[in-house]
Amino acid sequence: MRTLALDIGNTAVKAGGFEDSVLREMATGLTAAQVRELVRHWQPQHVIVSSVADDAALQAEELRGLVPNEILIFDPATTAVPLRNAYATPHTLGADRLAVAVGAAGLRPDQHVLVVDAGTALKVDLVTADGTYRGGSIAPGLGMRLRALHTFTGRLPLLALPAADATIPLTGDSTTGSLLSGVVNGAAAEITGLIAQYEQLYPSLGVLLTGGDAAFLAARLPARIFVVPGLVLLGLNRILAYHVDK
Repeated sequence: MRTLALDIGNTAVKAGGFEDSVLREMATGLTAAQVRELVRHWQPQHVIVSSVADDAALQAEELRGLVPNEILIFDPATTAVPLRNAYATPHTLGADRLAVAVGAAGLRPDQHVLVVDAGTALKVDLVTADGTYRGGSIAPGLGMRLRALHTFTGRLPLLALPAADATIPLTGDSTTGSLLSGVVNGAAAEITGLIAQYEQLYPSLGVLLTGGDAAFLAARLPARIFVVPGLVLLGLNRILAYHVDK
């Protein structure tokens, strides 16, 4: 069976084409026209649409007629998922956070697992071994930190992240170096510290890293962390399969 997962994020639209639950194709930065073309190319039997904004229904409407079955619009507050949700305010929960939790639980069943999603925001989310999503934390992502330092100060320059293999010294000897050290080394220390705190609470904790900045951060974090590109899409497809199989 062919399925398609669409993730409308803060900065980009991402899509994953699945065949029998295996991710075969992945694309990001898609326009609405490119999404329609992808649907025509992939010819999925089922589609799930998720958005951190309010345009999931609009995107689904544009695809009706191209998909033989009803399109599932993922709403964290109302859509049933193969996971218990212990979040106190599910109506405020971002679709991407619950999707990565479902994806992580599928990859690490019966295990405590922590997901670090390094995108526009830096999100850390916990799923416990009993299959319960517990919540986590939200902080500014790397790009947001760099933009904030430029926007809310008088003279600090606006920087982009360097190449993933760039060396960023702990002690910056220029304003550029100091900014990169503060943002990149600071974020890496923040993540490492959070992981250490969670490990004290949950022994044998597995840690997954995903998001647009995952590759950049991977070399700066403990080696035991596994990078999983497209974890949101994997979670969305698992949610879709949960509904199709009912």
